[in-house]
Amino acid sequence: MIAASQLELRIGARLLAQGLNWQVGEGECWSVIGRNGAGKSTLLRALAGLRQPDAGQVLVRGRPLDDWPLDELARTRAFLAQGRSDAFAYSVIETVLSARHPYHANRYWEDSDDHHIAMRSLAAMEVDHLADRDVRTLSGGERQRVAIAAMLAQDTPILLLDEPANALDLAHQVSVMGLLAKLCRQQGKTVVMVGHDLTLAHSVSTHALLLMGDGRWLAGTVAEVMQPAILSEYLDHPIELVRHGARSIFIPSEASHE
Repeated sequence: MIAASQLELRIGARLLAQGLNWQVGEGECWSVIGRNGAGKSTLLRALAGLRQPDAGQVLVRGRPLDDWPLDELARTRAFLAQGRSDAFAYSVIETVLSARHPYHANRYWEDSDDHHIAMRSLAAMEVDHLADRDVRTLSGGERQRVAIAAMLAQDTPILLLDEPANALDLAHQVSVMGLLAKLCRQQGKTVVMVGHDLTLAHSVSTHALLLMGDGRWLAGTVAEVMQPAILSEYLDHPIELVRHGARSIFIPSEASHE
C-alpha cells in the first residue's frame, strides 16, 4: 500500500533516517516509535506527500507520490497532524464535512450521503452531540476526536496519524486505538501512526518501525521489534517488560540515584 525506497530525511545538517527501505501492506497497523526529535513526524509528513524527502522516494500503491493527482491522493490517504489551529468559527459538522471535498468533483455543496458519513464518523468518536458547536469552544480532547472523525469521513484506505491519542483521556485513548486496529482487521485499512505509549502500541499494532534519529532504523512485527533490549537502545532509556495474562506491559525503569 505504501513504501519507502532508499528514503533519506534530514533536518538541516542532521540526518534522521537513511536508506529506509520499508513496505507497509494492506490491513497492517504500524506504530512509529522513537525519542523526541528522532524524525517520526518528519517521516509521516513525507509519507503523506507534505514534505519532500532528501533522497529516495515514497510510493503509494506502487506509484511515486509525485505522480498522483492531488484529488486522487486525497481519496487514497488521509493525514492527521499533531497539532491544528482553528482560525474560523466553523461548526463541528462543517469541519468534518470539509473532509468530503475530494469526492465533490465539480460540485461544491455536500449532499445527504456526505452528511450521513460525517454524522456516522462523529458518532464513532462519540462527539455527534457536538455537531452544531463552534470547534473553537471544544476542549483539546473533544477537538482531537473531531479531527479523527474528519479523517474517518475522508474514507481512505490509508490512514497516517501523528499521535492520535494526544489530549485524549484514558478511556478514549483505548477506544480510538482499538477502533484503528479494528479498521485494519475488519476493513483492510492500512494504518501508520506515531505514538509514545508502548503498551498501547503493542496491543493494537501488527508492526513497528523504530527510528534512532541518527539515520538508523529497524522495522518488523511487534514480536520482532518491540523487545525490551531493542526499545531500550532506541529510546535511550531502560525498558522492562511485564507479562499480565495475554498482555505485554512496557515499563520504563527508574533512573539510578547512585
